[in-house]
Amino acid sequence: MNQTLLIIDAQQELIDGTQKESPVFNKEHLIRNINKVIEKAKEADVPVVFVRDLDVAEGKGGGFQVHNEINIPTDVKIFDKSATNSFHGTGLLKHLKTHQIEHIVIMGCKTQYCIDSAVRTATMCGLDVTLVGDGHSTTDNDVLSAEQIIKHHNRTLHGHDNVEHFSMVRYSEEDLFRPTHDSYR
Repeated sequence: MNQTLLIIDAQQELIDGTQKESPVFNKEHLIRNINKVIEKAKEADVPVVFVRDLDVAEGKGGGFQVHNEINIPTDVKIFDKSATNSFHGTGLLKHLKTHQIEHIVIMGCKTQYCIDSAVRTATMCGLDVTLVGDGHSTTDNDVLSAEQIIKHHNRTLHGHDNVEHFSMVRYSEEDLFRPTHDSYR
């Protein structure tokens, strides 16, 4: 089965915050888990794809780049987006289809926006998705804490389906590149 690790908006300014925006919840834990899963991807010979949001740091400079504590593989593919959805206006879906990807493992920021839309869109585009439950984060809003948002999305997106394809939530210590979707079909 062809698969890829998709890391969304794991950018310096988004993770660390700015004078106007708080850092994401539990950022050290997020970075550590992203690095752990990148290592697992390397061991499993699974390619890594990053998506960066052009709204972060106005699309330039160090704040726009993938966080400097993330161990970026040398052969990584990077897409830049201007919308919340990683598939909108980017070559991401074409890239995945060209490489006959059937399963993607998703991590990154922010849970209720870019992560949620990527998981849902991927299942509609014929992909099985594994969302890393301890591999995405966000900030508090005026209704819920970041921790509540993450827990809610882990619960909501586990088993989310579009008939043939669906998402599952698993955790960084699991064998993420051995998908378990077929045992639930």
